[in-house]
Amino acid sequence: MTSVLRGKLSVAQAEQHYPDIFSFSWRRRLSQGLVLGLSLATLIHGLVIFDFSPMRIWEGLGQLGMLVRFMVPPATEPTVVWEFMKAIFETLAMAFVGTLFAALLAVPFAFLSARNVFRFRLGRFGIRRSMDFLRGVDQLVWALVFVRAVGLGPLAGVMAIIISDIGTLAKLFSEAVEGCDRKPSEGVAASGGTTLQCTRFGILPQVLPMFISSTLYIFESNVRSATILGIVGAGGIGYQLSERIRGHHWEEVATILILILITVYAIDWVSGKIRSRLIEGS
Repeated sequence: MTSVLRGKLSVAQAEQHYPDIFSFSWRRRLSQGLVLGLSLATLIHGLVIFDFSPMRIWEGLGQLGMLVRFMVPPATEPTVVWEFMKAIFETLAMAFVGTLFAALLAVPFAFLSARNVFRFRLGRFGIRRSMDFLRGVDQLVWALVFVRAVGLGPLAGVMAIIISDIGTLAKLFSEAVEGCDRKPSEGVAASGGTTLQCTRFGILPQVLPMFISSTLYIFESNVRSATILGIVGAGGIGYQLSERIRGHHWEEVATILILILITVYAIDWVSGKIRSRLIEGS
């Protein structure tokens, strides 16, 4: 092939001398062309069936501008603001309780999903697929299921967060367990420790900061998710937001959105500071 690059062989001669290399090159170009063509066809099909036209977008922006004008000025009555603040606290409680229980329940599943802890392949496969199922179903779908099961209110939102986040946190935790250093646990085993003791004193101290950091990150996400869960009847500020939108009380919608933004920013800032301290400490 270097002779082709130096100009000593023609393309035809090179194909005779190196058929495997050229056939691989053509196959790669063909696969790339197929992927590009399929992606382009999917894009065009989506634009057509979604009626993605500049005129429609322009009209939508005009309607959005009208709604923004209705939101100014936001509602500032003390009774209204206090009602929304109580709903914000309810949303934070939903996210906190759901994330806490999900993290506690995810720990044993994480260790049972880790190759270096649970050696039984068939059992590990079943647990991993179960966790895939839990996180594969969106929280909104779980919320609809639990609203039907336990009724309207924050309990349905908490249950949806717990079920969905067990799968997510179990995957994150198990990856941390599999990536930890084996020497501490081997040292505990060499001194006569049991499997449980090796896990407790050799693995857990290494992965605990990662567990807490991942839990805090999921909590941040759940604060935002709990807002959406309230729209389907799971309580919190999302329920208030849905009711105001249905009633076209746009000035109150603006107040709710401002409170949500302030809350999410504060949670992100505090959680980021805690995660940074954990990472530096670990």
